[in-house]
Amino acid sequence: MQKGRQTPTPRRLAPARSSVGPQSPVDGARVDVPLQLEGKVAVVTGGTKGLGAALCEYFLAAGASVVAASRSAEKDEAWSAERSVVLPVDVTEPASVARLLDETTERFGGIDILVANAGVSWNGRLKQLELARWKNMVDINLNGLFICTQTVVPHLERRGGGSILTVSSCMASRPAVGVSGYVASKAGVEAFTRAAALELAGMGIRVNCLAPGFLEIGMGEKLRRNERAWAAYEPSLLAGRMGSGTDAAAAAAFLCSDAAAYVNGHVLEVNGGLRWY
Repeated sequence: MQKGRQTPTPRRLAPARSSVGPQSPVDGARVDVPLQLEGKVAVVTGGTKGLGAALCEYFLAAGASVVAASRSAEKDEAWSAERSVVLPVDVTEPASVARLLDETTERFGGIDILVANAGVSWNGRLKQLELARWKNMVDINLNGLFICTQTVVPHLERRGGGSILTVSSCMASRPAVGVSGYVASKAGVEAFTRAAALELAGMGIRVNCLAPGFLEIGMGEKLRRNERAWAAYEPSLLAGRMGSGTDAAAAAAFLCSDAAAYVNGHVLEVNGGLRWY
C-alpha cells in the first residue's frame, strides 16, 4: 500500500468506463477505458509521438490530467485543454526537468505519476557504432531517466507517494545484432528500476518498468516496413501480430494505478508472447 493512500476497494478496481478511448488493435474501433487514473496527474516524457503519444491518449481517457513533455512541444489539437498540456523538456538537463515538474505542479496542483518514456536508438554493429551515438543513447535513455526520477521524488513525497514507470524494451533481455548500445542502455533501465524501487518504497513511491515488444508505432514502424526483417521476426510472436499503442498503454495504466499497489520493482513484458530463445 502506498504511504498516505487508502487501500483500493473492489469498486475502485472495477470502475465506470470512459466511452472515448484509444483504438482497438484488432478492428480500429474505439475501446472502453477504465477510469483507473481518475484524479491523478501524470507526466509523460517523450510524450508527443510514438509510444509516448499513445500513453498520453490512454491516460487521458483513463481520467488522468496529462502533461506530454518533449523537446518538440507539439500535440494533437483534439486534446482537452482542461486536463492536458504539452510542455518542453530536455531530460538530460536537470534545470529543464525541474522547470517541467514545477510548471506541472503549478497547473495541476501536484504530480502523482511520472512515465520516463523519452528514449533514442541508433543502430550499428560494434565495429562501426560511433562513440558519439553510444553516448547519446546512454545520455537520454539512462542519464535522463536518473535525472527525471531524482527530480520528481520530492513532488511525489508531497502527495504522500506515487508511481514512477520506466520504459525498457524486449531487447534488454533478447538482444539482436546491431543494437548493442540500445540494449545496454535499456538493460540499465531495468536494473535502475529495481534499485530505485528498493530505495523509494519507504516513501510510498512504487517504481516499475514497461518492456514493450514490437509495436506498430514508434521504433517498430521501421521494422514493419522492412519486409525481409519482419518476415524473420513475425513467426516468433504468439499473438501473430505486432502490438498496438493501446496494448502497451493499457499495461502502463495498470502499473501506474492503485490496482497495482502491490506491484513494485517489476519489469512487465508486453510482447505478444515473443519467443526468441
